[in-house]
Amino acid sequence: MTEKVSPPNALPPRRIMAIWLPRLAVDRWRHAEGCERGQGADGEPYALIAETAHGLRIEAVNDAGLAAGARPGMAVADARAVCPALKVAPSDRAGDLAFLERLAVWAQRWGPWTALDPPDGLLVDISAVAHLFGGEERLLAEVQTRFIAQGLTARAAIAPTAGAAWALAHHGGGSLILAPQDSIEACLAGLPVGALRLDGEVLLVLRRLGLKRIGDLAGVGRDALKRRFRHRSPVTNPLLRMDQLLGRAPEPLLPVVRVSEALVQRGLLEPIRHSELLIRVVADLAADMARELEARGEGARRLELGLWRVDGDVVLRPLELAAATREATHIARLFAGRLDDIDAGFGIELVRMRALWAEPLAVVQKGLGAQPEDSGTSLAACMDRLTMRLGTAAVRRPVPYASHIPERAQRWQPPLEPEPVSQEELAFHARPLKLLDRAEQIAVLYATPDGHPRQFRWRGGLHEVVRVEGPERIAPEWWRERSGTRLRDYYRIEDSEGRRYWIYRAGLAGDGRGGAPDWFLQGLCS
Repeated sequence: MTEKVSPPNALPPRRIMAIWLPRLAVDRWRHAEGCERGQGADGEPYALIAETAHGLRIEAVNDAGLAAGARPGMAVADARAVCPALKVAPSDRAGDLAFLERLAVWAQRWGPWTALDPPDGLLVDISAVAHLFGGEERLLAEVQTRFIAQGLTARAAIAPTAGAAWALAHHGGGSLILAPQDSIEACLAGLPVGALRLDGEVLLVLRRLGLKRIGDLAGVGRDALKRRFRHRSPVTNPLLRMDQLLGRAPEPLLPVVRVSEALVQRGLLEPIRHSELLIRVVADLAADMARELEARGEGARRLELGLWRVDGDVVLRPLELAAATREATHIARLFAGRLDDIDAGFGIELVRMRALWAEPLAVVQKGLGAQPEDSGTSLAACMDRLTMRLGTAAVRRPVPYASHIPERAQRWQPPLEPEPVSQEELAFHARPLKLLDRAEQIAVLYATPDGHPRQFRWRGGLHEVVRVEGPERIAPEWWRERSGTRLRDYYRIEDSEGRRYWIYRAGLAGDGRGGAPDWFLQGLCS
């Protein structure tokens, strides 16, 4: 029996810990009351209420109120009819969210990434860190101990996905740890459909359909669920929630601590009104921004220049780049082209530049000598300059498109838009560098049956074929073309003068889709 060894560069399995605070609002209120009075506040029934469309409703109740019969969601009048001694106070959702954010920062002791799960939960990425606490079981025990010491009621669970960890923390009755090798679908099949993080209306529909457990959804086809729940929101789409639960759909964690943006600014001793002075200040700021980005190992994709006038008005000029860069001269030149219409008023006293979007950019050695050779203008810099001068609507760039038909294999789009997502790269044979805008029909003077031409006439000239490579057969796209569309056989040919062409025959003799095959010239080879 051989032991399975992971590759040396393999990433550790993802482990997410979900922490549920079912009594967050009450515990926070009880903690504040206890601090003020010097004693606990759970001795008498107490509830936190909020104004709704149906009147005052209870949002949270302490233990004494639960014992007296008050429940969350109950009308205040009905609760007081059951418990006349019930005291109420307005709930503070903003305060609860701020308290939850502080807890998320505090919970970074267990992992580098923590995210909010409003209104009463946290998600912690503990991948490859559980061994620092003696294992996942000891980590859960420490979490419980730490929250109890804070006076908070908490329940935590660990699983490979955020959805599975949330389901275990809220509805898991047995083990609160789902090992990487365990089947998520099999282990969570017995949990109620409420563990999928759906809203109340969707849960009601599922229960009326007889789908009360997660395992019941496995017997329903994906197409049926997709037709029944045609919603984009995750809380109303059980199919998407199932995919997130099982790890089929990504669910990234948004860190609670925001990474600071690169920012540089200059406060001017005297307000400036002339464009020449402003361009010089912007060039200095671009140099400062380049040094800041280099220290971070990043390049800017989107910058914003802010100009504070003496009269209190602020002028903002955004700049988006085709590729990540920290070239100060390039940034200053692009901003200089956007300062002609600036109204300085009585003068500009503060200039600020910040990088709204930055990407990792490694340091590249340009040459060994003190004065490296100029390699010319890069394509990204050329696109930025053209876009700045002509506008985004006048500049287009080709992008690959998933089609094996040559004239459809690329499309044009604005240079700053991201490339369309494709499933995989299509492996083509070598294509000619130059394709005609539209394939031109040629007259074949002599051709063997189902073979290549020996001579052809194109644009009034007669060409003798001396070398041939092919055929490469390309079938029509049946999902887009009509049923009568003919297939193509492509050839690379060379004439007696050494010129090379890319031609194809549309159809085969006797294929039942028309008369004799037609020949076309579509490209010129180098």
